[in-house]
Amino acid sequence: MEPLVYGPADDSRFGPVVIALDHEAGTLTVSGDGLPTVEVRRAPGTTPESQVPIGTRDPERLTLAVDVAEEALRPAKGFLTRRSYRVEVVSVTRGRRYLLVPDSLGTSRLLCDGWLLGVFTSSGDGNVTAEWETEGDSGRIPDPYDASVGYALAAAFGTGAEPMWKLTLNAALDLWP
Repeated sequence: MEPLVYGPADDSRFGPVVIALDHEAGTLTVSGDGLPTVEVRRAPGTTPESQVPIGTRDPERLTLAVDVAEEALRPAKGFLTRRSYRVEVVSVTRGRRYLLVPDSLGTSRLLCDGWLLGVFTSSGDGNVTAEWETEGDSGRIPDPYDASVGYALAAAFGTGAEPMWKLTLNAALDLWP
């Protein structure tokens, strides 16, 4: 089966972004003119979870590479709080820490070393949009590396999460006989 290709996303700052997601094979590639290529891969033999676009949140079963350089990918398990759905990338090559964390039902914020870079929306099927911050208090303007990582995380793990009260209620109802 061919990968499902979405895009190009028409990014207002970085131009066309091509996102290729294959849930069954567990692969995701993000690329574009002037953007470093990001690949997220699920380990072979891992049974895919339907609610996660890349198929798992287990960091032991995932790899992330930016232009072939492997970076540390740490998705949280996702359970009772929005923050529990965060995904972290520690970029050894750049000495930066990226964090994609849900901030509403449908959106997630991309932070780099604690500074807000932008807000992403993903439907979970590879379609992603980004709204970039303009230079603010941080003095940091998002660059192509930031864009590639942000699009990859949003496409691989989706964006947004239910509020804590609803997640807690759903967990309690799942325990009800």
